[in-house]
Amino acid sequence: MPLLTGIIGALIVLGTFSSVLRTLVIARPTHSSFTRVLHRAVEVPFQFLADRCRTFEAKDHALTPVAAVSILFHLVGWLAAFWVGYALLQAAVSGFGALDALRETGVALFTLGFASSRRVALTGVDFIAAATGPIVIGLQIGYLPTLYSAYSRREIEVTMLQARAGSPPWGPEILARYAQVGLTDNLRELFANWERWAAEVSESHTSYVILSRFRSPRPDRHWIVSLLSVMDAAAMQLALNPGRAPGEARLALRAGFVCLRDIADIWRIAYDPDPSPDTPIRLAYEDFAAAVAHATANGYSIERTPEEAWPQFRGWRVNYEQLAQRFAYLLDVVPAPWSGPRRTLAETVTPVTPVDRKPGVPH
Repeated sequence: MPLLTGIIGALIVLGTFSSVLRTLVIARPTHSSFTRVLHRAVEVPFQFLADRCRTFEAKDHALTPVAAVSILFHLVGWLAAFWVGYALLQAAVSGFGALDALRETGVALFTLGFASSRRVALTGVDFIAAATGPIVIGLQIGYLPTLYSAYSRREIEVTMLQARAGSPPWGPEILARYAQVGLTDNLRELFANWERWAAEVSESHTSYVILSRFRSPRPDRHWIVSLLSVMDAAAMQLALNPGRAPGEARLALRAGFVCLRDIADIWRIAYDPDPSPDTPIRLAYEDFAAAVAHATANGYSIERTPEEAWPQFRGWRVNYEQLAQRFAYLLDVVPAPWSGPRRTLAETVTPVTPVDRKPGVPH
């Protein structure tokens, strides 16, 4: 049935071109079921290995190659799909058997040059296949600098946050450390920087979905935990000190949960776009009160008691807690405080609070 064979081949070729364009060329959020299947095929064995690791450092080491291997696997998958699609087209117009059609197409697609046909119809398919291989490989090569540039910009702020929020980062620790060195007023700059960071991550991680899978250079850091810590610090500032909270805190919060929602749309994760401030959250009041006590013990002054601030804090956190903890679970990141459960580890890794020491005393 040459007609049916040709139609199937054309659909495979067109579908693969669509996947390549959506992944590498179109600079806007798009869905590609083919690349999602390819990534899932890569992720499953690595996650299987990570689930059997007993420490978060070992988990991070096991999951680090996922993004890089996935990029390589996408290229292999696209070329294989083109090979099959063009082979079906060859068979439809030439009457070749399966092996001959695959051989003819493979020679053209990979520009090997050791076999060709003199038929006019086949020559047209050969030319298109021969052009496809270098184009796809060239697009993939050009895609990598853009990808790693966006990754580098993301990680600069994540790395800078380590001195300000501990490792792993935690929202109350940000307030404690800023208060400890008398720089509470400088929180305005921190929130402004992270508002800009959230906007950039929203754009890059929806246009290039694989970026979400790139992990930080150190296992105790991760972009999702860092964003959560800044949002928690902003929510605490607004709830505990409404009279002194900078407007940048509110803007950073909104930019943060918009970023999470944009990425969730690409990942097809459901969420409530307009949750009620009274909706229960996973974080308990006792944990919030203990965090406030930790911040005030380090010099952070408050206008409201924890009991008075809790309803407003909960009203802010309900906008982002579910998605932040969902991403932390799916990406299996370092189990920082307030970031929810993980797949296999029950421990929580808390940042070490710095203690003022005399000069010459090692830290």
